[in-house]
Amino acid sequence: MKNSADNGYEPVSSVLKKRILIVEDQFIEAHDLQLILEKANYEVTGIARSVEQALEQIEIEKPDLVFLDIMLKGSRNGIELAHCLKEKNIGFIFISANSSKSILDQAKTTHPYGFIVKPFRDQDVLTTLEIAFYRQQYSLESQLMQQFQLQKEITEIVHSSIKKEDALLAFAKIIQTYIPFDYVEAGFVASTHYDQLGVIRKNIDLYQIVDLKKLSQISEVSEKEINETYRKSKIDKNPIIYSQESLINNFQEAPIKALIAHNFGIKSYLIFPISIATIQSYHFTFYSRNLNIYTQENLKLLSSIEHTLSKFINKIYSNQEVSMPVERTEIKKSKSVNISEGFEGIIGNSSQMISVFNYIRKVAPSDTSVLVLGESGTGKEKIAQSIHALSPRKDKPLVIINCGAIPENLAESLLFGHEKGAFTGAMDRRIGKFELADGGTIFLDEIGEMSLELQVKLLRVLQEREIERVGGMSSLKIDVRIIAATNKNLEEEVAAGRFRMDLYYRLHVFPILVPSLKKRKEDIPDLANHFIKVYSEKMGRKAPILSDFALQQIMNYNWPGNIRELEHVMQRAILLTDGNTIKEIELSMSSKIHPEQTAEPFSIKTILENERDYILYILKKCNGKISGAGGAAEILDIHPSTLNSKIKKLEIKREIS
Repeated sequence: MKNSADNGYEPVSSVLKKRILIVEDQFIEAHDLQLILEKANYEVTGIARSVEQALEQIEIEKPDLVFLDIMLKGSRNGIELAHCLKEKNIGFIFISANSSKSILDQAKTTHPYGFIVKPFRDQDVLTTLEIAFYRQQYSLESQLMQQFQLQKEITEIVHSSIKKEDALLAFAKIIQTYIPFDYVEAGFVASTHYDQLGVIRKNIDLYQIVDLKKLSQISEVSEKEINETYRKSKIDKNPIIYSQESLINNFQEAPIKALIAHNFGIKSYLIFPISIATIQSYHFTFYSRNLNIYTQENLKLLSSIEHTLSKFINKIYSNQEVSMPVERTEIKKSKSVNISEGFEGIIGNSSQMISVFNYIRKVAPSDTSVLVLGESGTGKEKIAQSIHALSPRKDKPLVIINCGAIPENLAESLLFGHEKGAFTGAMDRRIGKFELADGGTIFLDEIGEMSLELQVKLLRVLQEREIERVGGMSSLKIDVRIIAATNKNLEEEVAAGRFRMDLYYRLHVFPILVPSLKKRKEDIPDLANHFIKVYSEKMGRKAPILSDFALQQIMNYNWPGNIRELEHVMQRAILLTDGNTIKEIELSMSSKIHPEQTAEPFSIKTILENERDYILYILKKCNGKISGAGGAAEILDIHPSTLNSKIKKLEIKREIS
């Protein structure tokens, strides 16, 4: 292994004032960690040996970040403390020698900023810490941005002349980006009758009001019975989330929730009560067809805008009108595919794509790095274009770079530019892609194909926010937003040593997984008709229609080449069709080009898991040989006894024996 400088890590001056608390019950490990941190100019606020000690120290001096051992002495472990830290908005990194899957699964639910495994090296600690502060910065920035944007958009409704039902529709469309739902219910708590208005989301921009009469029609239950069911239901007085077992139990106490859940396919819901004039209670209830969709972060966001929500409630229940007109939010259903502003070129109203649209809207206003994941042909470049189009950078350039097509000898010049005479053939100064994108966005497509050498240079640009032209004598400050995309599992690439861990975590601040076409088959008819229309216009002919048989063919096919393959198939179908109807789709050629394959799902692994995978990979390459020439310890540049310790603690031995 190379030293930290060789690996592209250089402590920056901003870390000098960062305060770290160590929660570790082993004296030697805690002391070693303290020495590493203080040597790198971090301030260690203290060492706590239990959850109780840690909480006491935090009350005295709040740290910027906590190094937290999972297994601690006493009745409470590090995972319990992690939940407390999240409530206090304090970031943390887990340190552990325990690789039990159940423990790791529990630890993941707390969303730490990193993991390191014992025994650790200086480089492991400092790289993980630098990435953690980067992720924390953008996490906090994102939260504040969401709060500000949400308050601004709701306030626009308050200051408009929009009426009650239209206001609720407008509110639903706005809040969806931040608190996802399939059905939302709002209204004052009444003791005698059901007085709620609902909004059901039908697709990306189509929302419909559900009043008592409409709910009665949907549920096939009389209005009288709904009111009786409501009167029997317990009313929650505090914000709460229901899912899985708690949801089933709540159905017994609040049968009105069971009625709604049954009719809309609900699997979780979030209730947020607001006191109006201290005597009335107004409830927002967000319902989702997904399990465990709601989090404490959702409740925190709603709490942070409670005052704005109160103004919104007062507005829609008052008769006062203001002179600013607002367009009616409900969009009438039409036969054409619904495309919202900023999502041009992306077709889809499936629940999977609606989730992607929500993620895009949520991340677009910030400068957060985005990693777009998905199989080939799913339209990852379109996602990047939408993020840019919806961002404050939309009037600046979006520069697209295919990392897999960059010649190794020209890579640095292409990305960062060169001065005249910098090398043989450099007849003029060249402006690089990063400089061209200044003020805008860089889209690094196929980032998994980038060479390790270029990864180091890219990491330096991301850290320093400056570039240097080849042959140049000075650095140039740049302001670019990074969006990267890959069809590879980067965690496997990290484990195999082909992709830098620090660069991966730098890019993996906000991942968006684009679903494969076989997972969003309800979008296939709209996509097919879109391509038929586009290519018919190009050919100057009337667009043919799909026969029922042809439609069934494309619905039954698994589309391993995804949208790109569907586009080519529809283009070919138009060429082969003489009349006004596409009677049959020829899929034999496509099947030969794209044999069926099972794609591994993308998942988020910890640094600990990545290290385990990497060591296992090296050991298998060395046929299990640990020490001596050509052994794993030599390749990993660590002492054989240290490697043996890691193998034992990471439970690797049985997999290579």
